[in-house]
Amino acid sequence: MTQIQRWRDRVAEQVFKVFRGPPAAVDWILTALLAGGHVLLEDVPGVGKTLLAKAVARALGGDFARVQGTPDLMPADLLGFSVYRPQDGTFEFRQGPIESFLLLFDEINRASPRTQAALLQAMGEGALTRDGAVVSLPEPFLVLATENPLEFEGTFPLPEAQRDRFLFTFRLGYPTREQERSILLDLPYARRGIDEVEGVSSPAEVLAYRAQVAQTHVDPKIADYLLDLAEATRNEQALRLGLSPRGGQALLAAGKALASIRGRDWVLPDDIKELFLAALGGRVALTPSAASRGLTVPGVLSDLLDRLPTPALARS
Repeated sequence: MTQIQRWRDRVAEQVFKVFRGPPAAVDWILTALLAGGHVLLEDVPGVGKTLLAKAVARALGGDFARVQGTPDLMPADLLGFSVYRPQDGTFEFRQGPIESFLLLFDEINRASPRTQAALLQAMGEGALTRDGAVVSLPEPFLVLATENPLEFEGTFPLPEAQRDRFLFTFRLGYPTREQERSILLDLPYARRGIDEVEGVSSPAEVLAYRAQVAQTHVDPKIADYLLDLAEATRNEQALRLGLSPRGGQALLAAGKALASIRGRDWVLPDDIKELFLAALGGRVALTPSAASRGLTVPGVLSDLLDRLPTPALARS
């Protein structure tokens, strides 16, 4: 077992003290962290989005900040603001929650579009502009956001540029019967259980593993496969928006990170296929005619995956 596998197991052990849901959700969040990306959990209320985010944050250690999305939330509430000190005629800057290792933005689509846009530079460049100067954010930096479906009252749709900043967008779904049975039986513990989640990692450890992930081997056939997938999304008549070059880069970086979590130093086509829906779920969009016919983005992408041949890699 590799160091990164042991790290994943340590973190997952802490998270599953309180979270009852798909193990893949934890793997994908850790994959995004190692790939330098961000995660958007998109689902109905009550399925454990916030609990999962809080448990992952506590297990990873480092600075953690939580922001609750509301219509009156202002960009300064995220980025920080200056306060005038009349006693000496100076301004004192008060740091915002964005300058942390992990920012949990709960119900991001309840924040106004102006506040959502305040995250663009931070998520895309790892920096923010303060008083005309560009300030780098701490490394590593992870935004873990949750949102309710758009048909819920009081929500604002995330613009395409914002959604493209998230490496993964996925749903947790309802738990299995056994998982929900565990939730019911452990309810008294779950109310206090988040305090039992221990910090078993650190930002320094994450950065060290990122350096290892960067060395993961990518066969040229994997790159060609990814290019075929990108071209297919751009030519798909049911999609009005295909995979961008930035999205392709992000998917490849995620594939390298997932391979490392699975104990390999090379990427397999299955790594790309596993992450394809989560990586493209927020980056592509249906045409109006496709939506009117009842098609869905996951359905269109799944059909596309099935149509494209999977490359065979030579065994080393």
